[in-house]
Amino acid sequence: MTPDTRRTDFRLAMLLAALATLGPFSIDTFLPAMRAIGASLAASPIAIQQALTVYLFFYGLMMLWHGAISDAVGRRPVVLATTLLFALASLGCALADDLPTLLVFRALQGICGGAGLIVGRAIIRDRLAGAAAQKLMSQVTMLFSLSPAIAPVVGGWLFGAFGWHSIFVFMALIGAALFVASAAALPETLAPPSRQKLAATTLLSNYWQVLKKPEFDLLALAVSFNFAGFFLYVPSAPVFLMQHLKLSPQAFLWMFGPAVSGIMFGAFLSGRLAGRYSARTLVSFGYTLMFAAASANLAYHLFFPAALPWSVLPLTLYTIGMSVVAPTITLLLMDQFPHLRGTVSSLQGFTQTMLSSLTAGVISPLVWGSPLTLAAAMFAMLTTGFAMRTLFRRRLAAAGR
Repeated sequence: MTPDTRRTDFRLAMLLAALATLGPFSIDTFLPAMRAIGASLAASPIAIQQALTVYLFFYGLMMLWHGAISDAVGRRPVVLATTLLFALASLGCALADDLPTLLVFRALQGICGGAGLIVGRAIIRDRLAGAAAQKLMSQVTMLFSLSPAIAPVVGGWLFGAFGWHSIFVFMALIGAALFVASAAALPETLAPPSRQKLAATTLLSNYWQVLKKPEFDLLALAVSFNFAGFFLYVPSAPVFLMQHLKLSPQAFLWMFGPAVSGIMFGAFLSGRLAGRYSARTLVSFGYTLMFAAASANLAYHLFFPAALPWSVLPLTLYTIGMSVVAPTITLLLMDQFPHLRGTVSSLQGFTQTMLSSLTAGVISPLVWGSPLTLAAAMFAMLTTGFAMRTLFRRRLAAAGR
């Protein structure tokens, strides 16, 4: 690879990572202000929690369309349209004066927020294959992973300095900046002859073609449950940090810093090890790290109260393993349907986000009352993901592959 090619790939990775930040920024930036937003809009803590659940529901629902639409009209138009609409939706959130209005614009944010992540994966696979694709995807993951650490810190600072409305103004500025950057620098990687017809029957046929393959379903569920084991702590962060660990709204970095450091290091490892070890070896290594983390987390909270740093260190090890596993499985998923990479990316993202939405709206509120129940839920999610991966391997063995 020439120096010019490396620079081009790095610039593309930076842009794709920035586009993918719309999703986590919309989730994490307003977490420190959730209680204040609820009080301002006369909404109970459970009611204001729906501002996260509604966002995640529409974020996941629209993922079914982002990739399929990009398979039909190209990658670039989808990114440009969604970044512009995201900016407008964020302004609507900033101007909301009651909970229903906020939920409407949060839904519109969700509709737009996942396009960069879904279309970005397809762009990487359009351009590259094999270890080169895994390395670029790992670079994107590593850069993208900064956002969950930065977002709550930025949100806490904005909230403290200017009030909760400023958080959504900030999101609007990010959306506008990404629209300008994409218009100037994002390449179109899907040539017209390779595009699919955009029709309801074609889309349904493509979805069915992917979903009826058990190998896709098992791998998509494996990645989703692995992620849910960590994501449990995201909607639970205000309770976990402020109630159990007795920290301030400006101290969210205590949880997101270690977790995101793990995501970045895991993505770095995945890129460095790509091509040196088989996909099976990398995935097994990642699961070993996750089980070690989940077991340590559960054992500690069985015998000791929540305390720094012991209550957050397992998240670091867990996210390292999660980030080693995810790029490998994601590429395995897309390589099963080379002509439908956007659709595959959409369905995988939809599966993960729907489970995250269920986790945020139902599971996390049930378990966030105690660090021990949070740790037990993490272990249960991981075990389920590992079971899906094990079933996948058995199917391959039975088929002689």
